[in-house]
Amino acid sequence: METTPLSGPKALGAFLRTQRENTSPDMLGLPVTARRRTRGLRREEVAQLSGISTTWYTWIEQGREISISAQTLSNIAAALKMKPTERSYLFRLALQNDPLEEAVPVVEEAVLAAVNQVSEPCYLLDLTWNMLAWNPQAQALFSGWLDNDAVPNMMRFMFLHPLAKQLVMDWETRASRIVAELRADAMHYPHDETLNRFVRQMSQESAPFQAFWQRQQVIAREGGERLFRHAQQGLVSYRQVSWQLASNRTLKMIMLLSEEAAQR
Repeated sequence: METTPLSGPKALGAFLRTQRENTSPDMLGLPVTARRRTRGLRREEVAQLSGISTTWYTWIEQGREISISAQTLSNIAAALKMKPTERSYLFRLALQNDPLEEAVPVVEEAVLAAVNQVSEPCYLLDLTWNMLAWNPQAQALFSGWLDNDAVPNMMRFMFLHPLAKQLVMDWETRASRIVAELRADAMHYPHDETLNRFVRQMSQESAPFQAFWQRQQVIAREGGERLFRHAQQGLVSYRQVSWQLASNRTLKMIMLLSEEAAQR
């Protein structure tokens, strides 16, 4: 018995076929007749609801090596009433970006509130390192920037704000690393125009950013010691812990734990 691969056109076709067979006509308001023999929807019904030809949809289900646009995938996902997790899986199989994920992320109130439940510096970043939320401890650590910038962005702070090199110990190593982390994230969203525009702007505005970006280094976001030379607090050491939200993979929650808190 042949095993379906975990990725590629064959995996995409197998997933769509299962989704179609598990979608009953009455779920979409289609008439159900006694003569219907097909389990779930017919291919021609999915094709019609998706605005493509039956032949084209059939080729997709057959796992043929054809080019499928993100809009076509989006139409198919809508036609089959896919849940968010199913839709995300569909786009991952097709190696495409979901157009809905490229919009400004909607962050749940509970996620934003969670940042303020942490007693150590904590903040929330999106795909282009915009600071979406932060607690008072984080504001105190980044005093002089986070409390003054109307639209704070951690990447722009590191490369364009004069405070960064004073506050962040071993600035060059840290700056190089976060650019490598950004490139690693970019692999998953190669067609995201917001992300591509952000990289272009940073490259134009910061020669060090451009130099680090051109190194082609890719590093996963990891924890570890983070040292700061704070104007009021002196030398401060934290252990960084990063969390990627399951509900929105473009968001990351960063916590900076003191040695005492990390050992609890």
